[in-house]
Amino acid sequence: QVQLVESGGGLVQAGGSLRLSCATSGRTFSNSFMGWFRQAPGKEREFVAAITRSGATAFYADSVKGRFTISRDNAKNTVDLEMHSLKPEDTAVYYCAASRVTTIQLREYDYWGQGTQVTVSS
Repeated sequence: QVQLVESGGGLVQAGGSLRLSCATSGRTFSNSFMGWFRQAPGKEREFVAAITRSGATAFYADSVKGRFTISRDNAKNTVDLEMHSLKPEDTAVYYCAASRVTTIQLREYDYWGQGTQVTVSS
């Protein structure tokens, strides 16, 4: 079992930056492929970024590539999402998730946090 708690969301102006953090509990964090997803009002939840168990390889949605960076600290059981050059279209609830397999497919993630709101004003 893995419990996930996101933090760091808030209101920021376009062009600004935020850092989201996901604290996890449970013994399987280091064995979990970790991802960030987001859901804007009226839209489907979508993939944002993911990172392998070792942290050596990251994957990004095209819409955030070059602006967002995912990282993890297996000693602290945390995974972060650093976001720069934020745009109004980045406004969404951001979710941290854990999977037992290497995947960016939402349906293959087993554990989810409650989400943190990110609002980017124009």
